[in-house]
Order: sequence, then structure tokens, then C-alpha cells
Amino acid sequence: MVIDNLNKHKDLKKNFDFTLFLLVMAAAVFGIVMISSASPSPGRHVAVQTGALILGIGAIGLLMVLDYEYLADLMLYLYGISVILLILVLIPGIGKLENGARSWFRFGSLIGIQPAELVKLAFIITFAKHLSEVDDLIDRPRNVLFLLLHAGLLIGLILLQPDFGTAVVFGFIMVSMLFAANISWKYIACGVGAVSVAAPLGWFFVLKPYQKERIINLFNPENDPSGTGYQVTQSKIAIGSGRMFGNGLYKGGSQYNNFLPERHTDFIFSVVCEELGFLGGLIVIALLVAIVIRCLVIGMNARNNLGRYICMGVAAMFSFHIIENIGMCIGIMPVTGIPLPFFSYGGSSMLTNMIAIGLVLNVKYRSKSINF
Repeated sequence: MVIDNLNKHKDLKKNFDFTLFLLVMAAAVFGIVMISSASPSPGRHVAVQTGALILGIGAIGLLMVLDYEYLADLMLYLYGISVILLILVLIPGIGKLENGARSWFRFGSLIGIQPAELVKLAFIITFAKHLSEVDDLIDRPRNVLFLLLHAGLLIGLILLQPDFGTAVVFGFIMVSMLFAANISWKYIACGVGAVSVAAPLGWFFVLKPYQKERIINLFNPENDPSGTGYQVTQSKIAIGSGRMFGNGLYKGGSQYNNFLPERHTDFIFSVVCEELGFLGGLIVIALLVAIVIRCLVIGMNARNNLGRYICMGVAAMFSFHIIENIGMCIGIMPVTGIPLPFFSYGGSSMLTNMIAIGLVLNVKYRSKSINF
């Protein structure tokens, strides 16, 4: 028994990716510090975020026990539960309407679950399993159709909330995983053509008036500085005021003047730049990019395609969140409410991100040893 325990300890030390885990912990702790500065209710929000982080670490420990192939074998159950959750949240009295979208389950004033966040993980696992099953036959029209239906049902239910930003995240994950599976360029060309046709239809029949205004004012936020352009304008002011080294932690002007909305959630990156300057923003970007790169490297060294697709899906999810959130903070992407991984306040988001990292660590733990 002693020998077995020593062997397990050696395996853990050899195969557990401490680099990725430490990068994630550094980002999460950094994020909690920034939330304590940005939040209007720091004690409450820090407690929730820290609790979600602790639960996430526990989830990572649990995932290390389970082989990711076993999780993928539960594809039908995971997908079924995902569909049920996305239907339940649409029902008045069960799903909570917030900011124009019915996308939350609320349990009291502190606990809330956004099912679409957890469904992202189920989608990555189930779609990876689906791709690994079709394997080299991915280019058969029947397989492509079922793959699109696999993603399309979930995306459609999310659009009914309506949550256009999260739906786009799912679409980006799907496309990235299809790329990883080497789908034929003819389907990519067809997809580009379909999007080109659907975009005008989406503009007139899907997007809400406030969403159209956000896109229009993306190119000229000063056009409506007190309306839809207000958030981006104030975000730019906050970022610019930080200059190179910032105004100091807990000393951001927007904290006292309260001119930057959603400081602790959507615009946490603006607060980082305001208080810690360009250098602080650069550290945040470096941490997040390093996490994404590490996920990709682990995926490239996975023992099978299933593990590779899971890592690609997680990397795609993080990448879109990073690009969209930082992009909207600096005024080059529309404001969608997409959180910055490990930094924006949100228990569901933090727990989802930690479980996603657990999936990648699971793949690494069961793969060949790599050097990076």
C-alpha cells in the first residue's frame, strides 16, 4: 500500500500540470483583489467569488479522479440535462429575468446560477465526443448536418432568452473545434456564405433595438455619450487616466465618482488599467494568454483526438471571452456582457472556468509527458 501511494504521488507530480494550475490561481487571486477594489459591495462580492474559487478547486480535484473518456461516454445524459436546463430557465417563475434576458436561476439574494455557463462545458465535452466518433468521416454531409444540429439546438435555446453574446460564444467554440477536426474548406466557405446571408436577416429580425445601438455606437460612442455609448466612453476615460503605472490600488477615480457602470463585472479590465495602469493591464493579458497557450499545448499532446478537441474547446471559450471583453473595454468590440475569465465578478463564471481548467488538467494527467 505504501508503494502504491508513493507511485500515485510520483504520477501526480509528473503528470499534473502545475504550470497551468498556478497561472490560473494567480489570475483568480488577482481578480478577487481587483473585485474588492471595484465592487460597490466588496465584502459580499469577494465572499461569493472566493467561495466559487474554492468550489472550483474542489471540482478540479474531483475531475482528476475521473477519466475524461468516462465523462465523454455520458454524452447523451450531459446533452439531455443541458437542453432541460435551457428550457427551464425560459419558464417565467423558474428563470429570473435580468437585464432583458431570462437566463438565471436565483436562490435567495446571494446564490444565482446561469445555466448557459455550465452548459458551455457540457457542450465542449459532448461536441468533442461527437467529433471523435465521426473522426475521418467528418466531411460526410450527414455527419456535418448532425454536428450543426448538435450545436444549433443549444444556440437556439440561448437565443430565446435572449442572450446573443453567449450564443456567439457557443458558435465560436463550435467553429474552433471543427477547425481542429480538419473539416473541409468547402464547408467553411459555405458557412461564411450562410453568415453573410443571415447577418442582414439577424439585424432586422433577431437583434433588439438596444443591441443595434450598441453596434452602431461601437464606431462612434460619442454619438450618444449619455446613452448606449456611455459605458464605452467612460471605460476609455478610466483606462486612459491610469497611464503607465495607474492611480494606485483602491484609488481609481471611477470608484469615487461612480461614473463607470458594472465596474466589478463587465468592465473590470478598465478598473485594472485605471488603478494599475498600462503595466497592470499588460500583466492581466499576459496571464490570460499564457493560460490559453498552455491549454493548446496540452491539447496538442493529448493521448487521443477526444482530449485534443476538449482542450481546443476550452481554449476557444477563453479566447473569445478575452478578446470580446477587453475589446469592448477599449472600444473595438460591442458591449455584450461577456465576462473576463477569472477577473470579472460572477460565481457561475468562476466555477465554469475552474471546471474547464479541470478538464484540461484531466487531459494532461492522462497524456504523455511534455516540455513547455
